Amino acid sequence: MDRELGAVQRRHWDADAARYHDDHADYLDTFHWCPERLTEAEARLLGDPAELAGRTVIEVGCGSAPCAAWLARHTAAHVVGLDISHGMLRRAPHVPGLRLLQADAASLPLADHCADVVFSSFGGYPFLADLGAALVELARVLRPGGRAVIAVNHPTAWIFPDDPDDLTASIPYFQDAYLEWDDGDGEDGDGATGPGLLRHLRYAEFHHTMGDWVRAVAGAGLRLVDLVEPEWRDGTPTWGQWSQTRGRVFPGTAIFVLSA
Repeated sequence: MDRELGAVQRRHWDADAARYHDDHADYLDTFHWCPERLTEAEARLLGDPAELAGRTVIEVGCGSAPCAAWLARHTAAHVVGLDISHGMLRRAPHVPGLRLLQADAASLPLADHCADVVFSSFGGYPFLADLGAALVELARVLRPGGRAVIAVNHPTAWIFPDDPDDLTASIPYFQDAYLEWDDGDGEDGDGATGPGLLRHLRYAEFHHTMGDWVRAVAGAGLRLVDLVEPEWRDGTPTWGQWSQTRGRVFPGTAIFVLSA
């Protein structure tokens, strides 16, 4: 099932890579954690750059690797970016100290305890049905005492529709998937994607509640160090569902800071 779902995600992002870069070029020029435009340069969620020297840092779901490339340019870390889409990876810059691998976040092609830091900025985890298994896999590659930082859609933002100016809560919080099929219909679903159905699935995004995240972190043997909910700053451009209208009322992003 993971392999078939991975094929769905790979097809989508390969086909969408050009549009994504055209639409978000100004966002992809540095290490942004989220549409609220919080940068690693100001937040230092991965630690002091000097402390990353010689460390192995893995980005899961790197896309065209703007975050991994920024790290390779501004630290002396050994940086590896992984993404399921070749269409995204081929748009990554060539930066000394950066290695790229095509891989699924559900099954990392990495040795046990090989990474000092693992991070993800909206890559991989929102597109995986089994969050618990994915965090067990993350914990497997993280060294004891290592750090993981994962930025995702804030679980509470799920209940609002796509319109960035609509503040009406209309989607059930406990509905756990948004699925688009080859016939063009999009619908909220319960995550049921059997092998036959997956042949017709065009796009899948999964909702993990705050409770899902807490249970997945604990089940993987990780420790929650912090939960960052970036505030919206005036002048920040709208991105899809993220907007000043909504940002003044509720957070659009949750950043989980974890340790092994």
